[in-house]
Amino acid sequence: MASPEPQTRIPKAELHLHIEGTLEPELALELAERNRVALPCSDAAELRRRYRFRDLQSFLDVYYATTAVLRAEQDFADLAGAYLERARAQGVRHAEIFFDPQAHTERGVPMATVVEGLWSVLGTSQRDHGISTALIMCFLRDRTPAAAMDALVAALPFGDRIVGVGLDSAEVGHPPSEFVDVFDRARAEGFRCVAHAGEEGPASYMWEALDLLRVSRIDHGVRCLDDPALVARLREERVPLTVCPLSNVRLGVVDRIEEHRLPEMIDAGLMVTVNSDDPAYFGGYIDDNYQLIRTGLGIDDAQVRKLAENSFQAAFLDSGARARYLGELEEFSSPGN
Repeated sequence: MASPEPQTRIPKAELHLHIEGTLEPELALELAERNRVALPCSDAAELRRRYRFRDLQSFLDVYYATTAVLRAEQDFADLAGAYLERARAQGVRHAEIFFDPQAHTERGVPMATVVEGLWSVLGTSQRDHGISTALIMCFLRDRTPAAAMDALVAALPFGDRIVGVGLDSAEVGHPPSEFVDVFDRARAEGFRCVAHAGEEGPASYMWEALDLLRVSRIDHGVRCLDDPALVARLREERVPLTVCPLSNVRLGVVDRIEEHRLPEMIDAGLMVTVNSDDPAYFGGYIDDNYQLIRTGLGIDDAQVRKLAENSFQAAFLDSGARARYLGELEEFSSPGN
C-alpha cells in the first residue's frame, strides 16, 4: 500500500465547502482591525479555542458572529484567495464553493459586494491557482422562504457567476418542503440545485430534497442508511452525497471518527464524495478529511481513488473538463506515481 501522505494529494474536486467557513482566526482578526469590528478576543489562539462546538447550532452561533468581519469586496477576495492557496497544495483541481449571501445582506452588505469580491479571485482561479471554480448560493433555511426568494431575486443579475443554489444552516425543524417555490424559481432561472439534508435532520428530509426540490446532489446525507429504500434509490439514480467526516465529528453527528458510517455508504454502492465543509472551524481542510478516513476508518488506496473519481463525476463540469480531470487522476494512480 502506498504511504498515506502522497495519496492524500490525489487530484480531487471539492463540492461541499462554505467559503465563510474558511475564515481562519488570523484572517478574521486582520479583517476585524481593518473594518473596526469587535471580536470576542484579540488573540488568534484564543479565538481558535472558541471553535469548539456541541452541535450544529452552537457552531452556527460562532460562525455568524465571526462572519461580521466581512464587509468589503477586498475582504471576500482575501477570503477566497486564502482558500485557493490551501486547496491547490492539497490536490484540489475543481471547487464548487458555497456562499451565504443572507448572512451578509442582513448586515447591510450588498449582494454585489459579496459576489464581486469573491469573483475577483474566483474568476481567474484557473490561471492563478490551477483550480477551476464555481459559485453556489445557499439559502438559510432558518430564515423564511420569502427571505430566500428575496435573495434569489437579488442574485439574478449575477447569473453568469453563480452556477447553482443550495440550502444550508440549521436543519432540524426546517424541512426542504418549505422552499419548494424558491427552488422552482431557481430552476426556471437556469440554476443547478443542491441541498443539505440528512446531517442532523432525518432521512425523510432527503426524500423531500429529491422529490420536492429536485436536487441533483445532496450535501451530507449520512442519515440515508436509516432508510433502506432511500439507499436503494440513491444507488440506482447515482445521486452524489457530499460527506464531510471531520465536520460530522466536530458537530457531534458521530462521537468518534471510528463510528462514522462512510464505509457502509461505500459498501452500499453510493456515490460518496469527501469534503471539508467549514475547515477553519472544524480543524482541517480536505486532505485532513482524506487522512482521517484512512487512519480512522481504514479506507484504502482503491477506495480513496474511487472517492476522488466520484468527486469529478458529481461536479457541475462540462464533459471536456471532466474528462481532463479524470485523465489526471488516472495518470496519478498509474504504477510508479
